[in-house]
Amino acid sequence: MITQENSSDTETPDGFRVVEVTREPIELYKILKFEGLVGSGGGAKGVVASGQVLVNGIIETQKREKIVSGDTIEFGEDKIFIKLALSESGGVVPALIAPALLKAKPAAKKKPAARKAIPIGSKKNVRK
Repeated sequence: MITQENSSDTETPDGFRVVEVTREPIELYKILKFEGLVGSGGGAKGVVASGQVLVNGIIETQKREKIVSGDTIEFGEDKIFIKLALSESGGVVPALIAPALLKAKPAAKKKPAARKAIPIGSKKNVRK
């Protein structure tokens, strides 16, 4: 996420700072966490569940509420306006692909259970 001061956009409400996201939708608790409004993801989920966060002026209690461009978030004294980041050519900035996903290995094949060897001449191997 990219944070900016309140820009001169006519669509940005007064008193809100602009946060640009590179993809949407994004879950509410993640914005609170990444913007440093709370100390952790668990803390973010807690403040949302307790009704301390407003989304578009309405109390939101769903931690994973999907936030899109144009939404506003209010928590305490902080007011955020969400905006989709655009590239220099005017297109949407492509989301980053996690390096771990690029090097994903196929699932390992299960090995058959090992058989126990029964020594010749043991009582288990003797026929009666």
